[in-house]
Amino acid sequence: MQEPLLGAEGPDYDTFPEKPPPSPGDRARVGTLQNKRVFLATFAAVLGNFSFGYALVYTSPVIPALERSLDPDLHLTKSQASWFGSVFTLGAAAGGLSAMILNDLLGRKLSIMFSAVPSAAGYALMAGAHGLWMLLLGRTLTGFAGGLTAACIPVYVSEIAPPGVRGALGATPQLMAVFGSLSLYALGLLLPWRWLAVAGEAPVLIMILLLSFMPNSPRFLLSRGRDEEALRALAWLRGTDVDVHWEFEQIQDNVRRQPPKDDAAIVGAVRLLSVLIAALTMDLAGRKVLLFVSGYAVGWGPITWLLMSEVLPLRARGVASGLCVLASWLTAFVLTKSFLPVSTFGLQVPFFFFAAICLVSLVFTGCCVPETKGRSLEQIESFFRTGRRSFLR
Repeated sequence: MQEPLLGAEGPDYDTFPEKPPPSPGDRARVGTLQNKRVFLATFAAVLGNFSFGYALVYTSPVIPALERSLDPDLHLTKSQASWFGSVFTLGAAAGGLSAMILNDLLGRKLSIMFSAVPSAAGYALMAGAHGLWMLLLGRTLTGFAGGLTAACIPVYVSEIAPPGVRGALGATPQLMAVFGSLSLYALGLLLPWRWLAVAGEAPVLIMILLLSFMPNSPRFLLSRGRDEEALRALAWLRGTDVDVHWEFEQIQDNVRRQPPKDDAAIVGAVRLLSVLIAALTMDLAGRKVLLFVSGYAVGWGPITWLLMSEVLPLRARGVASGLCVLASWLTAFVLTKSFLPVSTFGLQVPFFFFAAICLVSLVFTGCCVPETKGRSLEQIESFFRTGRRSFLR
């Protein structure tokens, strides 16, 4: 049996002391709980997911209203209603594609802030729509913003969060998306469809305002050679009472050891309760366990996006996260458009297909997905670089 490499020296990697005195991870967690600024930064970012969840289900109360509309320019047929609902996923796929460039070009924080432009424009178009094209364009733009934030926000949150609470914070994007959807459903009982679009502007504006005062990801700043700014950002996030130099040195060392070839190699209410359970248990039970025993909202919904932001190497994180979102939303579009035609062969047919996909996912999770609970991003990356599980013990 191979001896653990903790504390050993090697040319291709740096190991992590068994008990670094005193434990920086513990100090970082205590500091975070004391000053709460990392939670504030996370909240500012995940307002983008709130807007995404709001926009995702916007058509639920709007399509019935437009199908009853007496205005011939706004009255929707069944076919037009189908496109009004599904074109959002095409916009989201395009947003994920753009994240491959913007995530690394602008940085995580600025990319999230940039998503406010198509989001605000999309809501404005739908609020003032006088024809089907304005509805479709507005829906596409809000989808684009949603796809962009789906790729950028999990990366930003994982890169600013200390290991001890990264699981809980990593569940907040999904949690806020569910809150956004529930808010839309509630407002849909009170407001006309145009005012629903106007209300959608509010979280976008608040997100821009709060993010203006938040730091960028220290890991992104280090990858761009902005070391002093990265140190200030990390110190702000962890608090003045926490010595961040150990953590900063580990991140800095990991950034320096990125080989350039890596880029080329990796080019409702029940839902709300479930996501809350995931947020509370992700750091206790672990990601892998929840993927095995849970459904979408507890496991596959929040955890897959968290794992995406954890296991991707720093140099490829921006591009690869965009690819993940692109694949996800293209798949969502195909499934949305094909569900009814396939169901003509029997309602059980698409669900048998879904069951087969779940079985494949179960096998893949058991064989290929490591447990990342409580590990720093540098430890996780070292595991994938060397294949040595001692880094994850």
